[in-house]
This record gives sequence, C-alpha cells and structure tokens, in this order.
Amino acid sequence: MNTCVLHRPACLAYPQLLQLQTRRKQLNLPSIWEKSILKSRPIVASASSSSTSFPPAEYPANPEILPETKPKRKRQIAGVDQEELQDPVILADPDSCFCEFNGVQIHHKIYDVESVATNLSEEGTSSQPPSANTKVNFPMILLHGFGASVYSWSRVMKPLAQITGAEVLAFDRPAFGLTTRLNHANHSSQGSEDTRPLNPYSMIFSVLATLYFIDFLAALKTILVGHSAGSLVAVEAYFEAPERVAALILVAPAILAPLNSGPVAKDNLSGKSNQTEGEDLEVNSKGNWFTAVFSILSKLPQYLGQAIMRLVKGMGDMINSLYKKASSAFLRSDIGIMLVRMIIDKFGLAAVRNAWYDPKQVDDHVLQGYTKPLRVKDWDRALVEYTVAMLTDTAFESKPPLSKRLREITCPVLIVTGDSDRLVPPWNSERLSRAIPGSCLEIIKNCGHLPHEEKVDEFVSIVDRFLDRVFGVQKEPHLQPAT
Repeated sequence: MNTCVLHRPACLAYPQLLQLQTRRKQLNLPSIWEKSILKSRPIVASASSSSTSFPPAEYPANPEILPETKPKRKRQIAGVDQEELQDPVILADPDSCFCEFNGVQIHHKIYDVESVATNLSEEGTSSQPPSANTKVNFPMILLHGFGASVYSWSRVMKPLAQITGAEVLAFDRPAFGLTTRLNHANHSSQGSEDTRPLNPYSMIFSVLATLYFIDFLAALKTILVGHSAGSLVAVEAYFEAPERVAALILVAPAILAPLNSGPVAKDNLSGKSNQTEGEDLEVNSKGNWFTAVFSILSKLPQYLGQAIMRLVKGMGDMINSLYKKASSAFLRSDIGIMLVRMIIDKFGLAAVRNAWYDPKQVDDHVLQGYTKPLRVKDWDRALVEYTVAMLTDTAFESKPPLSKRLREITCPVLIVTGDSDRLVPPWNSERLSRAIPGSCLEIIKNCGHLPHEEKVDEFVSIVDRFLDRVFGVQKEPHLQPAT
C-alpha cells in the first residue's frame, strides 16, 4: 500500500493555515509528528483498508509540491555528461593499444606501411609506394600538444607511414587522451624523496616515456614530431639522448625563441670577474700599506652590495617556493578543481575553434574527438596535477635554459607553422629557426595552429620533401664531394 504525504506550502496566511488544519482533521490525515511515527512503522494492508485510498480521492495531491517531480539537470562540461565517467579502456577505439610504463597505462596507436597498404586495398584504393623515401627506415613518434591527444594525429598517421616506409606511433601523454589518470598527490606523500614514484605529469616523465617508445619500436633512432607543447617534449628528449634521434620536426612549436641568437658568455664573464676580485684582494707586502687599506675599503661597498643581492635572491627563492606551495594547495582543493572545470567548460570548445584558420571546418566530429577525454574518470584532477607539475618541476633547473641549448642541436630540424596561428605567432617560429643551426622553416598559408589537421596534404608534402632531402637517395650521382 503506497502512502502519499501532503506537503504544506512554504508560506501560508494564518486563515489558510487554520483552514488546512480543519481540512486535515476532517480527512483524518496525520499531523507532522504523526508522520514521523508512520515512517518508522511498517504499513500493513488489511481488508478493511483495501477500499479506502490514502489520501482520499476528494483531496488530490498537488503535483507541483511533491518532491522529485522536476527532472534533474545533468552536469555537463563542454557538452559532455559528467554523471557517469568511465574507464579509458571502455572508451578506446578498435585500433587503440595500451602499455604500462612506470605504473601508468599509456594509450597509443601504431601504423606501419604494411597495415596501411592492407587497409587501402580493403577499401578499394590503390596505394602508391613511396617514391624517394623507401630507405628512410626510421620510425616516427608523434607528440601532441596541450589539451590534445592521439586523435589530433589521426589524419596524418597513415600518410606519414607511407612516406617513411616505417612505423608511426602516437601516444597520449599523462593528463590527456585515454592514458590512465593517477592520483599522484596521494602517492607523492608516501615514503622518502628518493623512493617516491616519478610524477607522471612532469616533463621528465614524458621525456622518458618518449625514449621508452623508441625501445618499444626496437629502433636505434627515430624521428620525433612534436606539436605545440609536444615540441618541447621532443627537444628535451633529444637532449636526453641525442644519439637516439634521427631528426626533429616541430609543428607550431610552443618554445619561446631567444631574442638574440648570438652566444651568451655571461657565465664566463662572471668567472673572470670573480678571479679579478680575488687578485685585487691580494695585498702586496712591498707596496704602501696605506694604498692596500684604501684598496680594501674601496671594495667594501661592492662586497656589501653582493651580500645584499645574495640575501635578496635567497628571500626571493623562499617567497617563490612558498608561492608555489600555496598555489599547488589551492589548485588541489575542491575550489581549484571546480575552477578548472569552469574554465574548460567556458573556453574549451572556443579554444579548439580558435586553433583553426577557418573555425567553420570544426564540425561535430572534431569537437567529439577533442572532448572525448572529458569522459574519463578523474580527468579534472589529472589536469590540476599537470598544472601543479609545471609550477613545481625542478628536474631541469640544474641545466642551462633551453634558449641557450638550442644551438647545440645537431640533427636535421624542420619547423612548420601556419601564417595565421593565433596561439603561437609565426614570428616566434622564425626566430626559433634562426636559433637552431641548419634548421628548415616552412610557413603554410591560410593555416592556423594545427597544420597537420587543417592542411593535411600540404603538411605531408612538406615532411616528404624534408625527409627526401635529409635521408633520400642521391639523385645526382655525378656530383661528388670535394676531396
């Protein structure tokens, strides 16, 4: 027997309240304290009560004041339902693969020339063999940018496999795509600093994962292709193991180019200055004692200034450290996570459209490809951990700034950018090409931040010419190098 409890409206005038109480007594409805007793007792249906409805038919319940009559509004982020987030394996594509690296299940895809030829023959399309790059024989590893995934390479993986004649692999870096999200904040608080697991959201993890995939492909060398922030991973992977990188292809690289491409000898100058100061401190016993004392006193303001500067620098480092800790704590809080969700909801789809030269080309298929990772469990916390890692990462502090190391790159480098890139301006790529010796710069017209998605044919053609020039067979054998 179902019971229906009549709810009183929130605000009633006194005459209406008396009227309601009188009506309640006439209909023998329970009062508020009687309802609590009825809720705690089981209701047993009897024969005498079978013909009586509760509440009576002449006193119908108001559906507007019954609880849970209005449908729940679904929580959505960038158009993606957040009620039932899923495991990445469930969201994987038929050609998806997973492998474990340092406790993280990394999602990746692989294409080779044989599988591409098989797929094309099954589709009824004739596949033309690579014309001049059949002897490249170096696999490619594709590194996506911030907010992207393996999906961003889906249009060029097969063509690149054709022109290289080797395997092409793309993987999702932690915090993106379908790679599993780990709660690093809990793991990092356990154990000593030496025994703590490597932060999967740090730059060094992405670099080591890139080198892991070189071994995974059983290759001595590989061609690293990085887009936007992925270009930074590619360059750092080169510096970590330059003997494993055959060439670098940087697409709309989010690497701040140095303003001055000339060598900087600041460290040498400081060393020379320190040596000179040491010599000045030596007092010649044969000289005038007054001259020696005067020389020491004249240097006193300089020594005091240096001591103050060291003190200020130490205080600055301490303040910077406190700022980083406070920012990390805020980002990891519920308010910080909510803020990240709000930013993705408000600006996520707009950022995807803004990355294209022609936003009209961004159809539902493209938006679904970029928002699919928002269906993965803990995507928001992982994005917070990625941001915290960028703030607190100290793995490369012992090395010189990247802008000073760019001149040390000796492998072939191709830089590709769009002339209408709104996120990373083309002039930065031009400066970057001047900072890297022997690099080649290609600018695609009427193209935004995603040349490999927006101008597929032109992008593949540029890569094909670059590989032909660097690794292709010599077409003019009569030209011999000078001896």
